[in-house]
Amino acid sequence: MDDAVNQAPPASLDRFLAGLQAGMLGVLWMLAWMGFTSALTQRSVWAAENLFATAFWRDAGLDGFGFSTLSGAALYVMLYSALGGAFAMAFAARPLSSLRLKMLAILFGLGWYFASFHGLWKAAAPLVAFLHPEESTIVGHVIYGALLGRVHSYLPRE
Repeated sequence: MDDAVNQAPPASLDRFLAGLQAGMLGVLWMLAWMGFTSALTQRSVWAAENLFATAFWRDAGLDGFGFSTLSGAALYVMLYSALGGAFAMAFAARPLSSLRLKMLAILFGLGWYFASFHGLWKAAAPLVAFLHPEESTIVGHVIYGALLGRVHSYLPRE
């Protein structure tokens, strides 16, 4: 039998996959928060996803659930999961306390928010930059970062 089949994946792959998991859980909770706050302000629960869908569909409706909503949700999940993997590759191997890693992840989430919503999206998808509810989105990124900071809980146990 080949020994390569029985070997554990490299530690960097473990970290990346743990970051993908933490990032995906974080973005799902972030989207739930933003949907909840949108409903409180009598906007569509799908407002955040529909806003991201304008990156693909310029005429995407901003109210209600539609086919374009799925593309916006997919963009959120794909992008923020990949960010989680990148975060884990950069920081999960470092000997940081759990609290420090969570604080670093929250700063990472907030840093991504300010870089993307105040820079990247202005050029790539202007509606996203101009129409997002800033306070709710900032809190959503704090939630994302807090859950991303639990990346160690997704690493395989030895």
